[in-house]
Amino acid sequence: MTSTPPPARRTSSRLAPEIAARLKRSADGLVPAIAQQYDTGEVLMLGWMDDEALHRTLTTGRCTYWSRSRREYWVKGDTSGHFQWVKSVALDCDADTVLVKVDQVGAACHTGARTCFDADVLRTDSAADAPAADSGRPASDQ
Repeated sequence: MTSTPPPARRTSSRLAPEIAARLKRSADGLVPAIAQQYDTGEVLMLGWMDDEALHRTLTTGRCTYWSRSRREYWVKGDTSGHFQWVKSVALDCDADTVLVKVDQVGAACHTGARTCFDADVLRTDSAADAPAADSGRPASDQ
């Protein structure tokens, strides 16, 4: 059994038309937005933005996201006090992902952790884990 995606979000937005024209949105009208600590490069969280959330982020200097579960906008820090102050906003090469470099005050994760990516690490590379010089991979892959 497959589920059908929700209908595309149709909201009016004040996002600059030249930016809106470039965005490649999902079927529900959203783009993933990666929040990254501006000075350390630490990846903090992933949220979702539609055109209006991106407009608010660009114009207020605070990250605004679209909550897919609550179906409403939320500004990071309004309820938690853990603010994201925007330093820069960029689109990736395909214009289907937003990178927001922020100054994170407090925890970024709703669990209270600094980032959403600390608790469930699936793999790390370290000198102790590194494969031997002959890794078994073809020379063209090394």
